Amino acid sequence: MCRVLGVSRSGLYAWRSREPRAAEVRHEELTEEVKARYGSPRIHAELVASGHACRVNVVARVMREAGIAARTKRKFRQTTDSNHAHPVAPNVLARAFDPDQPNARGCAGITYIPTREGWLYLAAVGDLFSRRVIGWSMDGTTTSRLVVDALEMALGARLKGSSRSALVAHSDRGSPYASEHDPRRLREERIVCSVSGVGQCWDNAPMESFFASLKKEFVHHEDYATREQAKASIFEYIETFYNRVRRHSALDYVAPDEYERTHNPTHR
Repeated sequence: MCRVLGVSRSGLYAWRSREPRAAEVRHEELTEEVKARYGSPRIHAELVASGHACRVNVVARVMREAGIAARTKRKFRQTTDSNHAHPVAPNVLARAFDPDQPNARGCAGITYIPTREGWLYLAAVGDLFSRRVIGWSMDGTTTSRLVVDALEMALGARLKGSSRSALVAHSDRGSPYASEHDPRRLREERIVCSVSGVGQCWDNAPMESFFASLKKEFVHHEDYATREQAKASIFEYIETFYNRVRRHSALDYVAPDEYERTHNPTHR
């Protein structure tokens, strides 16, 4: 090998016994940290928070050299059933996704989770101030009860006693949101109902973003035998990871819980 590479034996043994350079040690440390995390911008935020001083381009290079890539989304599948005769509220929210206080604007939506028993449908409600998921419900069918259960959880956890004059709840045009059950419950709580325009998926972009993160980071890499198994798994993702740990790009790469503590310390 020495003859082929044109190096001396003494040089080879000196290289083998040499202590690794600081830059090499640093590279290995970053590689191990990166393997346990997700997406170079979020990984960079995680590393900095953990005391690793580095630049985003360094993280991207480490990922590339180690063959690490962020998990990607699968092909989009349409799940919103907007072909119904129910009256639909106007788009009051109008893509104003950045309220300056919690419990002022919320978004809601439904997505599907595959299991060996069939689809599990997840209805979720998020607070646009911190992008925290504050209510959810899961069932094997998509009904108005599904979305109202998610709304009730949000009401009980966060919205009771908040100012009703400014509170707007936005959703897509799906039939569970347009049926009388959900709008009536919103009226009872003096919450303004807002609905996306026809064919305007960006009108509910924050909720679509949450569903995309749930699937590409978690669901697409699982094989759920039963709906109950999927329910337990998704509960853990929302409460243990998404709300408390996952760094959100819309929040300068901090988690929703941390964002609320930093920007509104008195809010529970």
